[in-house]
Amino acid sequence: MKRKKRIATVSLAGCFGCHMSLLDMDEHILELMELAEFDRSPLTDFKTFSRRCDIGVIEGGCCNEENVHTLQEFRKHCDVLVAVGQCAIMGGLPVMRNAIMHSKDPLRECLEEAYSSSAKVYNPSNQIPNDAALPLLLDKVYTCAEVVKIDYQIPGCPPSGEVLWATLAALIKGEPAPQEYHMIKYD
Repeated sequence: MKRKKRIATVSLAGCFGCHMSLLDMDEHILELMELAEFDRSPLTDFKTFSRRCDIGVIEGGCCNEENVHTLQEFRKHCDVLVAVGQCAIMGGLPVMRNAIMHSKDPLRECLEEAYSSSAKVYNPSNQIPNDAALPLLLDKVYTCAEVVKIDYQIPGCPPSGEVLWATLAALIKGEPAPQEYHMIKYD
């Protein structure tokens, strides 16, 4: 009996939309389950790796030290790493905080806008969360490729279930991920 490939997935700074696309493979999800089993993933609710994985799928970028640690652990435990979606590849919406160039302390300015100075925020204590249990925010949002070596990138916000299926099916067969223009263009 042929060994099933092992797949791990994780969401960093993102919205879980790429994981929703994984579930949007329709009938291909049954084929995927015949060919592979999932290890660490929000889909299995396994928080740690049980063993080395053949394929790691990452969505989201790195905005805090926990994201960086998680991504580095994924790289160590996965033979092939696939960055999925705009947040993983280019930072997505979270990277907008990097564009605050007029400030000497853009992270501070973002936190103040989010927690105290915005007209849409009710925060009588004017406190910005700073509990030691919260992960340390980075100076900026980093793409996955800025932190670890990424083998494949699948753009889209989110990419379709069909594109994810085609990519995983090829990688499971030991083939390179398809990167044809018609699959990854978004007009």
